[in-house]
Amino acid sequence: MFTFLRRRLTERAERAADQQAAPGREVQAEVPARPDPQQVLRRLEWTVIKRLDGQLQGDYRSLFRGAGLVLADLREYQSHDDVRHIDWNVTARMQTPYVREHQEDREVAAWFLVDMSGSVHFGSGAVSKRQLAAEAVAVLARLLSQHGNRVGVMLFSGTQVRAEVVVPARSGRRHLLHVLQLMLNDLPTAGTRPTAGATTDLRVLLSQAQAVIRRRASIFLVSDFITQPDWHAPLSQLARRHEVVAIRLRDRLEQEIPNIGLLLMQDAETGEQLLVDGNDAGFRARFVHIAAERENLLRQGLTRAGVDCLELTTDEPLDQAILRFTQLRKRASQMAQGAGAARA
Repeated sequence: MFTFLRRRLTERAERAADQQAAPGREVQAEVPARPDPQQVLRRLEWTVIKRLDGQLQGDYRSLFRGAGLVLADLREYQSHDDVRHIDWNVTARMQTPYVREHQEDREVAAWFLVDMSGSVHFGSGAVSKRQLAAEAVAVLARLLSQHGNRVGVMLFSGTQVRAEVVVPARSGRRHLLHVLQLMLNDLPTAGTRPTAGATTDLRVLLSQAQAVIRRRASIFLVSDFITQPDWHAPLSQLARRHEVVAIRLRDRLEQEIPNIGLLLMQDAETGEQLLVDGNDAGFRARFVHIAAERENLLRQGLTRAGVDCLELTTDEPLDQAILRFTQLRKRASQMAQGAGAARA
């Protein structure tokens, strides 16, 4: 996936002219300040977490279904359900497969499988997909841990044979700050130059997660899903054993090219560069068409795997996206229960 290096080629000439305006004066590039995890978490607690904690209330279970041993309800089997939850006595009586729903066990481990590959570093505005991923993990982990759940994290650069960082499931504020520090500043591969021919392969991360996470857990796969194909099968295998939610990171500039003239674009993972003409209406239309096809394939793959998807965009408030997801998930659950009751 190509990301924009410059909006106009003339910007390079303008910057070069500014640097040459003071001869003999050394021009030093500004080094961006490293985010402080304490400040980031404090800001999220006041602007997002506090707001969500008051509005979710009963929807908490819609976001984190968890697992338990106490029987809560019976409903008709759906394609994404775990076959181990089928109640065979009720199925034989009703001549239709039914599954058991159990009362949520709040002390269930949650794991975040986070794609930190080159394409995740892109952001057309003030917020990059990497920053969005870190904030989403912080918010959801905070909501989970304050209800007694433990949180583990696997960080994956996309081009290695395994995840670079595996943080065991624990709870507590210090643990969350450690995870934020890793995601914002300390991941060894973060910020490195693209490697020729290297592209993300989520199958590696999903296969490793199956080996590492032995007990049933709630798993959140955080990625922009710019990856090698054939990731649907390992995701489906993971979803058979665990409760899996996909958290997709998006930037609107990846869906369409603005009409702003010549653009130099670079693949964030392979380093390949391409000069394109943003004024070409035919090229922009083809770009939108290809982006839409990729969107459809992604949604079909998640549907086949039986995984719900939380869509996060770099220019949308995080709390609004999470609330919309919980409402949709709650509505789908109510419709499924209503259909099952009608057939009964």
